[in-house]
Amino acid sequence: MFELKKITQFLKQVMTNGLGAPLLLLAMLGMVVIPMHPLILDVLFTFNIALALLVLLAAIYVKRPLDFGVFPAVLLIATLMRLALNVASTRIVLLEGHTGTDAAGHVIEAFGEFVIGGNYAVGIVVFSILVIINFVVVTKGAGRISEVSARFTLDSMPGKQMAIDADLNAGMIDADTAKLRRSEVVQEADFYGSMDGASKFVRGDAIAAILILFITLIGGLAIGMAQHDMPFGEAVRNFSLLTIGDGLVAQIPSLLLSTAAAIVVTRVSSEQDMGGQVFDQLLQPRALAVTSGILTVMGLIPGMPNLAFLSLAAVCGGAAYWVKQQKTSSAAMALAGGGAAGPTASPAAPEPVAPEVKELGWDDVPPVDLVGLEVGYRLISMVDKSQGGELMGRIKGVRKKLSQDLGFLIPPVHIRDNLDLSPNAYRIVLMGVTIAEDEVFPDRDLALNPGQVYGSLKGAECRDPAFGLEAIWIDDGQKENAQTLGYTVVDPSTVVATHLSHILQSHAHELLGREEVQNLLDNLGKKAPKLVEELVPNALPLGVVLKVLQNLLVENVTIRDIRTIAETLADYATQSQDPVFLTGVVRASLGRSILQNIAGLEAEIEV
Repeated sequence: MFELKKITQFLKQVMTNGLGAPLLLLAMLGMVVIPMHPLILDVLFTFNIALALLVLLAAIYVKRPLDFGVFPAVLLIATLMRLALNVASTRIVLLEGHTGTDAAGHVIEAFGEFVIGGNYAVGIVVFSILVIINFVVVTKGAGRISEVSARFTLDSMPGKQMAIDADLNAGMIDADTAKLRRSEVVQEADFYGSMDGASKFVRGDAIAAILILFITLIGGLAIGMAQHDMPFGEAVRNFSLLTIGDGLVAQIPSLLLSTAAAIVVTRVSSEQDMGGQVFDQLLQPRALAVTSGILTVMGLIPGMPNLAFLSLAAVCGGAAYWVKQQKTSSAAMALAGGGAAGPTASPAAPEPVAPEVKELGWDDVPPVDLVGLEVGYRLISMVDKSQGGELMGRIKGVRKKLSQDLGFLIPPVHIRDNLDLSPNAYRIVLMGVTIAEDEVFPDRDLALNPGQVYGSLKGAECRDPAFGLEAIWIDDGQKENAQTLGYTVVDPSTVVATHLSHILQSHAHELLGREEVQNLLDNLGKKAPKLVEELVPNALPLGVVLKVLQNLLVENVTIRDIRTIAETLADYATQSQDPVFLTGVVRASLGRSILQNIAGLEAEIEV
């Protein structure tokens, strides 16, 4: 027990230290160069079959293709190992095949004697059928799917990146989540690109299996009769059974790996594994009931195998009834768990009392909201959190992002319903004046055309309200198809939040007033009290500082670096109090920040 534990720890250290792959490649090179003992061949062939089964089951149980991202590399290594085994087994068949059918080990002998009944003609037919299934059906289909998936995945990368940026700007996700999603997009593109290449290895392996079979068979007959003086019939029997057994023991793992590759590239990401998806989507009560009826009719036809058809019809009918009962009971339990309490007797309502008439006062004159959002009655669900509305959270994220980017606190957005608007319309208001108005559909998604798409969609054509891009309102069922065609798909809450963000950013100078500037200076005064004391009101009045900051915002220059702005204003206040002049000197002092926002870390600016 202690020795087994030590061996396990040693193997774990070898794998984690990065020595596993080099040792495996070295072992494959040894199989090609060094003659192998039949017992070692039996172990390696058994391991090859076990590895193929393990990969196939992993492909079945994985929930999404990216969870098996190492599959292309595993597929390549398994294919190379199988080809190395073919070389080693072919060598021993040609060298020792004249001694009997057990010359290449018991695994090859078992596949040659037991699986095909010792009949080499049957073996050739079975081997040919397996190769045709693998080469023509499975491998060809998987290769085509890999090509299409790789192409559409690469083409949809810009749209997915834009969707991530839109979610980040709308405040739906934070920077870490955006970084993780970008990494997944890159991994997905790498995975399908690798699968496109790995499918070529599987296809080449199927072709190599046919060539190896005929080369080994012809070479074995020639060696047996020419070098070992074997009779033709005995040479045909020995070398045919050994060659076919060798081909079958290699072709079965090849077929399993090809099937695993086809399953991986045809999988759709889901929270369930393949078995759960098949059970939920295929075993529908209506489909099972209709299948049972058709099988019953076929079983009643004279001359048909009645017992088989009627038995299977009974199984399908019972399965349909069981699945129907399961779904009914699940729905009843969900309804019972989420139902509301029954109505209770309410006390008698008191008689209405005439309201007291109050004197008109200043409280009856509501102030004008700095920022407002008015929605039609069909968009109320987007604002109501109890109905799953996400717009409030998106707007909060927009305010936070803009406040961090611009350098001052964006005022709250007051949201109210407006029955004068059309049901799906919304209106963005600044200081009581309508700035923008558009429509969204709460039960649809907006597919944006980023500039290069590969197909058309059915839906209501429109323009993106924020940036004017061509867009189409689509149903939820078309979302995956739209993303595959290269569209960027966003939900209606994101559309409204992005439009609001664009409006607030372009009118930021109107949102900055004396109160906001005083708050900026008060916050700066906690860290640099002498600077603020010298600047306002000794050097400049608050109105001049406000005008300078507004000029910067009009030019899309952030005022986050309020300390540098205040230092510059204090230095040049003795020369002039002209806001235009002061804006110019402040702009120059912020040159490095402005340049970085335009060009990033590049040394040159494109003109």
